[in-house]
Amino acid sequence: QVSAALKEGRVTPTELCQRCLALIKSTRFLNAYITVAEETALKQAEESERRYKTGQPLGILDGIPIAVKDNFNTAGIETTCASNMLKGYISPYNATVVQKLLDQGAVLLGKTNLDEFAMGSGSTDGIFGPVRNPWSYSRQYKEKSVPKSHSEDEESNWVITGGSSGGSAAAVSSFTCFAALGSDTGGSTRNPAAHCGVVGLKPTYGLISRHGLIPLVNSMDVPGILTRCVDDAAVVLGSLAGHDPKDSTTIQDNFKPFELPSLPDVSKLSIGIPKEYHAPGLSSEILALWSKAADLFKNAGAKVIEVSLPHTRYSIVCYHVLCTAEVASNMARFDGLEYGHRSDVNKSTESMYAATRREGFNDVVRGRILSGNYFLLKQNYENYFIKAQKVRRLIANDFLKVFGSGVDILLTPTTLSDAVPYREFIKEDNRTRSAQDDILTQAANMAGLPAINVPTALSERGLPIGLQFIGRSFQEKQLLTVAKWFEKQVKFPMIQLEEVERHNHNVFQHQKSASFS
Repeated sequence: QVSAALKEGRVTPTELCQRCLALIKSTRFLNAYITVAEETALKQAEESERRYKTGQPLGILDGIPIAVKDNFNTAGIETTCASNMLKGYISPYNATVVQKLLDQGAVLLGKTNLDEFAMGSGSTDGIFGPVRNPWSYSRQYKEKSVPKSHSEDEESNWVITGGSSGGSAAAVSSFTCFAALGSDTGGSTRNPAAHCGVVGLKPTYGLISRHGLIPLVNSMDVPGILTRCVDDAAVVLGSLAGHDPKDSTTIQDNFKPFELPSLPDVSKLSIGIPKEYHAPGLSSEILALWSKAADLFKNAGAKVIEVSLPHTRYSIVCYHVLCTAEVASNMARFDGLEYGHRSDVNKSTESMYAATRREGFNDVVRGRILSGNYFLLKQNYENYFIKAQKVRRLIANDFLKVFGSGVDILLTPTTLSDAVPYREFIKEDNRTRSAQDDILTQAANMAGLPAINVPTALSERGLPIGLQFIGRSFQEKQLLTVAKWFEKQVKFPMIQLEEVERHNHNVFQHQKSASFS
């Protein structure tokens, strides 16, 4: 819609950029952005405007304001990973995905907040403070939540965004940008997308380049896409996917961008409902919604069958071992010598290393490095790391068997509940929280499969709930077509944010209406 408005001259790229920048300022309390690149963005918008005037836009993304999670390298703009270790670090090059967006004429507004080095599921553990969920300030939530006293209302009642790409999800949800990049290692794009009521796509491993994404777990990391509707996710995917000579894990074949059918048909599909995803702690609300969604497919003529992924129950333990082992290896590069923070302790090289890492990393990162190095010790390697790799293969085979039996798409919950208040969230440590919150999402990363969160309904508390679709490898078109059909059925309501309503935001309107019934 916005792309059409730009082409028709109803709005200019500069006006659009200024409107988004004004919204970023008025929603600063959300803490969604770490860096706002105002000058650069306005310059890019002016260039886009010149192209539109000469009738030569670079593509559908030309002039569209976007945001990027602060663990993607951006030339000339600080990249911090929300850590003291990289505070002030400016990369000499752009991540491939960032470069591809800029080559399409997208306007980069800034870098979004996250958990330090993307380790977490709340976007609460970075050095720049926690991200607040825009829905905490929505009319829908305010009407449902009854504060004990007026002073306690907004200051203690706000809920988390989920993580670790919480800044990107909040940025899209609060209309400050039209699309944002996140990263997804165990659910870091889908989890905040579910809590913030936006679409969160984790593509197949190897479909999008990881070059320039600061690595967490090389064998599972995937750049994620956050948008307000499924069609937009398909457009962004089309711009990003394909081989990259700088990343040997990307597919060799050329990727053909696709358009989703305007009237998707699901009647010939087989939808699998994995029984193991009825996990302990799953809220009755989400369970009821999951069942309702299955009925929607059944009523549309699709075949809905219960399936089993028997090794799912081992996946979170397996993920913990593999994740920390790769983290320990990846974090070795931050030694204070080449880039990033360097301690003043100079008694010896070893003491400088130790002091740099103690000062630069938070407890969560140090804890994961410690665990990972323990699992990689010579005496533990076979018992932990190798065994976890074997279990990972069994988990991937479970999916292959199910898809081989004729199932096209799996339908599961994305999270165990709606977003919890910040005060409640921080009562438990990061590791416990991550284990709970990743339980429904990380198996797709272990198997390298594409998965998407689609916002489905509002909870009794007036907060978003999302459901997840998992597809076959490299079958993004089928996955997104099913997601688009589902999105049309549920008609997720648009967030009612007073901060946004104060600005004239006709250009931000989307087809969002009634609730799920």
